[in-house]
Amino acid sequence: MLVVLALANLMSNRVLPGWSYVPWNLAVAAAIVLVARRLLSQSELGFGEWRRGLAWGTVLLVLTIGVLLLALTMPAFNDMYHDRRVIGGTGGWLYQAFVRIPLGTVVLEETAFRAVLPALFAQRWGVLRGSLAASLCFGLWHVLPALSLNEVNPTATRVFGDGAGGVAAAVVFAVVGTAVAGMWWCWVRYRSRSVLATMVAHVASNSAAYTIAFAVGG
Repeated sequence: MLVVLALANLMSNRVLPGWSYVPWNLAVAAAIVLVARRLLSQSELGFGEWRRGLAWGTVLLVLTIGVLLLALTMPAFNDMYHDRRVIGGTGGWLYQAFVRIPLGTVVLEETAFRAVLPALFAQRWGVLRGSLAASLCFGLWHVLPALSLNEVNPTATRVFGDGAGGVAAAVVFAVVGTAVAGMWWCWVRYRSRSVLATMVAHVASNSAAYTIAFAVGG
């Protein structure tokens, strides 16, 4: 499973054209679920309790948007929204916020790192250590995207510096930050008993942040 995810990450970040991001990631998500269902039940994967998951996700969505809007009022955080990846006009924003992020990013990442891997690891090590292992994998998943962080975000360049040292610092920050976020989302996934909760929360954080960055940049 880890090998499949590593290859999928490499393909989407370094090999495949941009237009294939959504269908490729959806195909990978479907494939790992098909494999996992031979070993795990729906409840072990968090594929159930949809109403409870939606309720949790809705609360987290509102809270997340509130925090992101609050950050917009603080100069130290406001600068982080100025990101060169936010381009393409209204059409680009609609595609990124409502298609690419929910279907291309969230579905695969939540399926892999909050459903399949935690459940697989939990069979051997228990829920807590399984969640830690899955969250570490989630952090490492972000190494390739983080390699260009200093190039696209001026705040990252100021904080981490440029050159090889700045890139290394940005990568470490991204890995640690996403691993910690992964642990939080694993807690939500098990507490809500539904991966839908983390899917909604993940869409809220990524799509809302992109929308705010688009508005600020515009």
